[in-house]
This record gives sequence, structure tokens and C-alpha cells, in this order.
Amino acid sequence: MAMFLPLMVSLLSLLFGNDEAELVFAGDAMMHQGQLDAARRSDGSYDFSEYFMTITPYVLSADYAVVNLETPVSATQHYSGYPCFNAPESYVDALAGAGFDMFLTANNHTLDRHDRGLKATVECLERKGLDHIGTYATTTQRDTVLPCVKNINGIKVGFVNYTYGTNGIEPGREVVVDYIDRERIRHDVRSARDAGAEVIAACVHWGVEYKLQPHSTQTSLAKFLVDELGVEIVIGGHPHVVQPMHMIDLPSGDKGLLVYSLGNFISNMKTRDTRGGAMVRVKLRRDDDGKVKVDKATYVLVYTEPADGSHNYRLVWPDESGDSRAKAFAKAARELVMAFNTDVTESRW
Repeated sequence: MAMFLPLMVSLLSLLFGNDEAELVFAGDAMMHQGQLDAARRSDGSYDFSEYFMTITPYVLSADYAVVNLETPVSATQHYSGYPCFNAPESYVDALAGAGFDMFLTANNHTLDRHDRGLKATVECLERKGLDHIGTYATTTQRDTVLPCVKNINGIKVGFVNYTYGTNGIEPGREVVVDYIDRERIRHDVRSARDAGAEVIAACVHWGVEYKLQPHSTQTSLAKFLVDELGVEIVIGGHPHVVQPMHMIDLPSGDKGLLVYSLGNFISNMKTRDTRGGAMVRVKLRRDDDGKVKVDKATYVLVYTEPADGSHNYRLVWPDESGDSRAKAFAKAARELVMAFNTDVTESRW
């Protein structure tokens, strides 16, 4: 028996692939007018090459990385910031160059440029060979993309993405936006499981902007996702501030991860709590019985240094920034998570 057990473990490893995979999730990648103005060059192009230089090694060190693209990307329409966003395609190039594999597009700004902008965004991501979920040019395309199950180091992870709304702009007859609808979510999660997903990551655009604690709509939907559907990873966005993160108990008895809000990834927002955000790293591990589990989760804080004439907007580690506002952001964010997080600790990078 002593010889048989190692043999079985070896066979399971061959059957299922590697034992571990690490995922990184980032918050809301915004594109405000100040960012556009600073990135625009004399020839009309836009240069975002400085944006992610500091944090790129962290993102690339993961096996798979996910970011919320909170702007349409339509090269045939006028570029603009709030309230109706539209970014150049070079912004997508910069995010992909930083190591992001999956682009989430279900958010309240996805229809800022109406159906045309949604279609252009999806076409851009498709043309560049980037994974994306949340919005689709047609129902047929949605049926092609979903269920979205990615093989990451031999671990099959299913991804779904939903938004609470689109700022009152309704989609046309062809395009599809994945709004929060419990029956749709139930169907999508079941389909991902049927397609072989061993873990589900639900990325949800929800909550109330600028609130540091989750709204009842967040806690209610989280309970549905976790307790009824058994979703192992829930990642939230939209409030533009960091909200608590928890390792949670799943109905199976295993552990899962619930992040109510990662806050902003990069933006030109100016209040203390919106100047930065968090990235969360999730380690998945296959146990000796071949079952994939959420092993642990950690976070890092990031801060957006605004353009100042010598450099463009850029993400930095707040402790390394010379900007006193970075220290204020980090202090407040750490006080929040230290008071309310459950077994999700900060890592140093």
C-alpha cells in the first residue's frame, strides 16, 4: 500500500496535468479625458507604454491574468473620457503587453458608444486574439464564446461576467450584454461545469460607487453564487474603491474566495480612495484525490501616479511612490482590509 499511493498520485498528475495554477485579477481599467490628453502624441497616436511598466512583472508571473476593460474601444469614433468613454486600440495593446489574458467587458460603460462601440470593442479583442467575455456582437457569438473554460496549467477554470446595468442605455436587437440575471447565471455556471470546469470564477460589476462596504445587493448575489451555485471565486468591480476580501466556506466544505471590489486599476479619479486599487492573486491546487481547490489568496495595492510633464500616467507600488497621496491611499486601504478581510493578506512584490 505504501508503494501504491505514490504511484496513484503520479498517475493522477499525468491525468490531470500540473498541480497548481495562479490567477491574477485586476480592477477597473478606466480611460478618462486627462489620460487621453497626456497620451496623445503630435502625430495623433496615443502612447500608453509607461502605464504598466512597474506592475508588469507581477502580472506576467501569474499563469493567467484578468482585467476589467471599463471603456469601449472604437477606432472609428471620437475618443473621450467621462461620461461616455472611448479609448484607442493602443490601450488594449498596453494591457495585453502587461500580461493580461482575459478582458471583461460587462460593465456600466460598455454601451457608452452604443451598439457600434460594443461591436468595435469585441472586434478589436477578437482581432488581437485576446480572451473576452461579458458582451457580444450577436447571440451566435455569445454561444460560440460561452461556456468559457480555460485550461490553465492543466486546471480547467470557467469564467463568467455580468453587470448590474449600462447607465440607462439599452442594447439593440443584435448585441448582447450579460446583465445580472440569476437564471442566466445559473444556466451559464451549469454549462461551464458541463464543459469540464473544475473551478468557476464569476466576475461581477455591482454595488454602489465609492462605498467602502458592500451593498446588500452584493451580499445577496454573493450568497446566491456561493451557496446555491457553488462558485469558487467571486470577483467584484464598479465601486471604484477597495472593499473587503474573504476566504469563504463553500457548500462542499472547501474554501473559496469572495472579493467585493478591487477598486480602480488605473484611472484619473482624484479622491483618496479612488486613486488606487488592488490586484488579487489566487492559487489553485489539485489535491492528492485529483480535486482542484482554492488554496490561498493574497493581494497587492497599486496606485495611479498622474502625468506631470516628465512622465505619463503610470501604475506604481504606493510604498515606492514619492507622492504623499499614494501613502494616504495605501494607509486607508490597509486599515480597511485589516479590519474586515478574512484570510486574504497583503503580499510584498
